[in-house]
Amino acid sequence: MNRWHVLKRLMPLLAGMVLLLSACGRADLSTLRPQGPVAEEQFGLMKLTIIVMVLVVLVVFAIAVYVIIRFRRRPGDKTIPVQVEGNHKLEIIWTVIPIILLVILGVPTVKTVFGLAQDYTKDPKAIQVQVTAHQYWWEFNYPNLGVKTAQELLIPDDAVISVEAKTADVLHSFWIPSLAGKVDTNPGGNVNIMYFKAPKTGVYLGKCAELCGPSHSLMDFKVKVVDRKSFDRWVAAMKAPVALPADKDVADVLNNQCLSCHAIGANGGQLFPNLTGIGGREAVAGILVNTNDPKYANEGSVEHNLAKWIKDPQAVKPGTLMPKVELTDQQIDAIAKYLAGLKLDYETTK
Repeated sequence: MNRWHVLKRLMPLLAGMVLLLSACGRADLSTLRPQGPVAEEQFGLMKLTIIVMVLVVLVVFAIAVYVIIRFRRRPGDKTIPVQVEGNHKLEIIWTVIPIILLVILGVPTVKTVFGLAQDYTKDPKAIQVQVTAHQYWWEFNYPNLGVKTAQELLIPDDAVISVEAKTADVLHSFWIPSLAGKVDTNPGGNVNIMYFKAPKTGVYLGKCAELCGPSHSLMDFKVKVVDRKSFDRWVAAMKAPVALPADKDVADVLNNQCLSCHAIGANGGQLFPNLTGIGGREAVAGILVNTNDPKYANEGSVEHNLAKWIKDPQAVKPGTLMPKVELTDQQIDAIAKYLAGLKLDYETTK
């Protein structure tokens, strides 16, 4: 009866764990649902490791249960059990078996590690991307294409993506769980490389995987995979001139308050995120997800998210270097409306 009471108490905990684990597996986020060849190869290593560990646990527990039952002390038995110290046969067995398991795990691991360390930075067919991590946003520079953007890495579905990762401040880690493993961005001018492929069009979530400050958990970005024609159209659209607001007062505020640091087309500086096409991105500041659903016209729209971010960036991302500008609500709304209209028409059907 006591055992049954213990089991009943454990049931809610086990049920909770099942519900928690059932949330794993989002295609845009989980390593357990790989969406590209690099992620699939890494997932293969995970499965091999888990299988080996499960077999070891099952065998060890089975032996332990057998020994506990078979060699338990019987009532009235006062004899000392037979000692197996110095049994060379057993010592060889429990030495050789771990070595075999290490070889089973080690050979494919070493092969995969070296295979995924290929350098595509000089490959003319690869899309070259220089990733710079900032507190708390991501900068993406396409040096061979003359394009620089932020928070949304847009790539074609038919090419290798070669990444050169560095940091502008502290240690960060570039990670797209469903597409590839992580690579650190180390201070001191170090540049680390990696590559991945994304053959399935869609939007995937990227994250910083290294504790980097109070808004580390909010340092998200999106990877948008499109077909080649859409990608080429996007590159052209990013290079095209962008008109400033027709309203002179709004244009003056934008020039004085925003374009000293940000760029819109060929206008402005390059210190902070390029705002070209920001109205068509999946999110504002990486975490305020945009929606075109009329039900959320007053909350969740691009314009609403932009106004929220401009009005008080510290409330969205504590510790961010984005300053709180002294603007009226009307000025903030006007700038948000203008930025929300900066959409790039590039997506096509194959």
